[in-house]
Amino acid sequence: MNRINLIALGVRDIKKSRAFYRDGLGFATRNNEEDPQIVFFNNGGTKLELYPLEELAKDINEANPPAISNGFSGITLAYNAKSKEEVDSIFSKIEGIGGSIVKQPQLVFWGGYSGYFRDLDGYYWEVAYADSWKFDENDMLIIEG
Repeated sequence: MNRINLIALGVRDIKKSRAFYRDGLGFATRNNEEDPQIVFFNNGGTKLELYPLEELAKDINEANPPAISNGFSGITLAYNAKSKEEVDSIFSKIEGIGGSIVKQPQLVFWGGYSGYFRDLDGYYWEVAYADSWKFDENDMLIIEG
């Protein structure tokens, strides 16, 4: 088990979240349904799924679903950019599409340029860049070692 095919985000309003990711951030999806029950975005190497939050909790355990909270779960999602300008371009859109900036992009201790935002449901995303990064033919970050 050495790959992640799908990341599912439980969302409170699937139409607003679809607009945030599709229209705001440019994630690719074929879903244009008026009232979608599920949305899949095609990304290089993985798929991102939006699914109603309460239904996702019930899918884990229908009789005793896990508690839904707004706190930090210890998980972040990341987008690795190819330039500082790309990082800044993404952050220039976040508040206008309903997200919130948690940490403005800045030079960070590991030598890169990074910032964090939260999406409509509070999921934390890091958008980062480093001069030393290389990408493969699928735009996936190459991590050696």
